[in-house]
Amino acid sequence: MIGTIVNIIAIIIGSVIGLFINKRLPERFINMFFQVIGLFTLFLGISMALETTHLLHMIMALILGAVMGEALQIQKGVERMSEFLKTRFNISGEKFSEGLLTAFLLYCVGSLTILGAIEEGIGGNPKLLYIKSLMDGISSIALASGLGIGVAFSVVPLFIYQGGLTLFASWFGDFIPEVMINELSAVGGILLIGLSINILNIKKIKVMNMLPALVMIIILLWLFPEIRSY
Repeated sequence: MIGTIVNIIAIIIGSVIGLFINKRLPERFINMFFQVIGLFTLFLGISMALETTHLLHMIMALILGAVMGEALQIQKGVERMSEFLKTRFNISGEKFSEGLLTAFLLYCVGSLTILGAIEEGIGGNPKLLYIKSLMDGISSIALASGLGIGVAFSVVPLFIYQGGLTLFASWFGDFIPEVMINELSAVGGILLIGLSINILNIKKIKVMNMLPALVMIIILLWLFPEIRSY
């Protein structure tokens, strides 16, 4: 998992730079950085979502995934984990949980995460994860400057998720159809749109509770592969 390790290092370095900037720039500049990240996340989410060719599968996956996530209270569970980390490492700051959750979603639901992890898992050069590392490192500067050290701690769930995808791909990567990768990315795009709405303070959306949609899209494509829309 060399690609994931490099990704983690890039995020930590970017977060340290962001924290350094945070103490030296006026708040209006920090807010502007944050608005740029929000707009970029919105653009990225829309561009990913528009790649879908299985619209009905996407809609059903999002509905079923949201219901499942709400029932399991995933967001509350992740918030409890972030509070545990905050207490364990004696970290102050009101935005710790928000920083961790925002960074994790931004870094983990994109197509580069899925494709990069699969590429490395099946024995390829992790060049996609290297590209992702550069992007995440730059993004973490702006995120950490606005949300604090919680952004750096997002590497914990990132390692579990992205590293887990790499291991999964090393075992089953040859059997993953391209359509599943594309639709995973498209559903991830919808989640990024929700995340951008949170970042821009338009409305608070429980994006974490929608994460099971990433599993549901795989199940639906496997059960009903013949249903297709453009």
